[in-house]
Amino acid sequence: MPICSRCAQENPEGAKFCNACGDALAEPVRAGEERRVVSILFVDLVGFTSRSEKLDPEDVRDFLLPYYERVRSELEGFGGRVEKFIGDAVMGVFGAPTAYGDDAERAVRAAFAVRDWAEADGIQLRIAVNTGEAIVELEARPEHGEALVAGDVVNTAARLQTAAPVGAVIVGEETYAGTRGSIEYRPAPPVVAKGKDAPVRAWLALRATSAVGERPVGGAPMIGRDRELSVLSGIWERVVDEGRAHFVTVFGPSGIGKSRIALELAQLVGGQGHRVIRGRSTPYGASSPYSAFGQQLKQVAGMFDSDHPGEAREKLTDSIAGLAGQAAAEEHAPHLAVLLGIEGDDDVADREQLFFSARVVVESLALAGPTLLLYEDIHWADESLLDLLETFGARVREAPVLFLALARPELLSERPGWGGGLPAYTALPLEPLTEDASRELARRLLGEASVEDQIAAVAGTGEGNPLFIEELSVSLTEKSTADVGVLPTSVKAIIAARLDSLPPDERSVLVDASAVGRVFWRGALAEIAPRDDLSALLGALEARDLIQREAVSRIKGDQQFGFKHGLIHDVAYGTLPRTARRSRHAAVARFLETATDAGQSHEALAHHWREAGESERAVEHLLAAAEQAGRGWAKERSVRLYGEALELVPEDDADRRRQIRMRQAVHLQALFQIPDARRLRPGEPD
Repeated sequence: MPICSRCAQENPEGAKFCNACGDALAEPVRAGEERRVVSILFVDLVGFTSRSEKLDPEDVRDFLLPYYERVRSELEGFGGRVEKFIGDAVMGVFGAPTAYGDDAERAVRAAFAVRDWAEADGIQLRIAVNTGEAIVELEARPEHGEALVAGDVVNTAARLQTAAPVGAVIVGEETYAGTRGSIEYRPAPPVVAKGKDAPVRAWLALRATSAVGERPVGGAPMIGRDRELSVLSGIWERVVDEGRAHFVTVFGPSGIGKSRIALELAQLVGGQGHRVIRGRSTPYGASSPYSAFGQQLKQVAGMFDSDHPGEAREKLTDSIAGLAGQAAAEEHAPHLAVLLGIEGDDDVADREQLFFSARVVVESLALAGPTLLLYEDIHWADESLLDLLETFGARVREAPVLFLALARPELLSERPGWGGGLPAYTALPLEPLTEDASRELARRLLGEASVEDQIAAVAGTGEGNPLFIEELSVSLTEKSTADVGVLPTSVKAIIAARLDSLPPDERSVLVDASAVGRVFWRGALAEIAPRDDLSALLGALEARDLIQREAVSRIKGDQQFGFKHGLIHDVAYGTLPRTARRSRHAAVARFLETATDAGQSHEALAHHWREAGESERAVEHLLAAAEQAGRGWAKERSVRLYGEALELVPEDDADRRRQIRMRQAVHLQALFQIPDARRLRPGEPD
């Protein structure tokens, strides 16, 4: 069943275009299994089993079918999939086969929607959401009875659901940790679950505390963005002084600080007494194709989503009359009502007229006083809104208005020419924080009492991404992550979403490369999976700033690349199940054996053969590497390598284990003698 890469709509087999958005459907490339972080949602009717005993089978069916369809509709509306119906229970999956980065939050919001609907209809439910790692069958067709996910995360979700109070939503620890910034919770008693060694920690989800797609700004001050903020404030000053419009797009991956720098500029503009109007594109739940501009228009007119159509029209007309005059209101209010999706008989002859009416509003606002129009997350925007924004950038000129758009780099994949040709346009990419800025942010988040090693570890692992540094700091502070190298689920989800946004062929190459290591070679990728367009795919990944070709290769005649971000490598590798890892590591080992001098690659070969499940071949290379290290007087390393070899030799092979221990002991003895030898050298201090 082809799934649209743009809107995630499922389409019938054989479809060439998406039935929902009309986008061309790519041929499916991803197949088999992957390890993924998913959120499981369980919904169960309370007391229906006992009631159904007294009902005719047709009555049971007539009740369950609409119930199933309503729950399915709510889950799919938030980007989830129904995995199965089990009696009167429904199991949904978020984060598979495609991750969006906020899958746990989507699952909880979907649970709220189901809860609220059931409460309004007098239906009693128990709902649970649990987040964790699962094995995902990418080609599974749940509607045909095929299982999509498997893992303890599913069993735990089912156990939590049985412990949920009637009419409540209960969540597990990972769901709570990943969504507490946008959902209000109350602690629930730990759940004693069958098969679990310890009670499962649980929380009751009460309500959403932020709008869809909105990430609350943390309490730490903005660090390391002085230059970028100076650029934005300079452009704003020019807009005010010259009375001319300007369009700026701030680009950067999730968590890099786009919303934070926009907030800083908005506070500066607001502090000067000027107008700031904000609109946001959302990944789901948008009320119209022009939602972000519609939000701005509603703010200006004082409109609410709950307004009756007649009341909404009156507010809209009065607002435009106040800005541009009664004649303008009579001409443009009907068009803008269409743009807002207000029910009525209005029609617009062409889109040009619709966009002109929107432009009149923007220019009237700016002429009344310098205005900042902020458009957040336009990488989720409908094509129609993007067209409208580019029209603003091209045609609104003699008015003091700054259009500020925030976007992830994926926008340029959909609109490569974004901003091109606009008369006053600036693209402002946000790069990762410097090492010093990362350390300072980590220090502020961890507290002044934190040790330098911990600060350095958080800053290094976060790779200059403020959100990642914040999530790592919170995990350490709350002891939910004992090791900085263990990524919080929230960070994994964001990176997985970035991987899933790639074209399937590019994603496949990146995942294959992760098995080679943070440094990899074109030849190794060709050994894993021959591809005619491999050079083009590598070039595309480099253009996306995910990998970088290195000037000098350690293998003569082969191209060497490196991952730009270690976290991308780690999450990509984490998607591979054991079988897929073994086959890829075996291919890499074969490549290294033919492309390199084994004497210089023993440790790498040992690593790949070990991960391929070829213990005997790994031991051979570990022993050779240990001897090589010993000859170079790297005795500590040789002792460690002998130890790794011992771990792979079966316990019943006593003779070989004894030989390895003897050789390890010789090097261990030499290791203890090295300090004495240094002290005996003439002219060297003790």
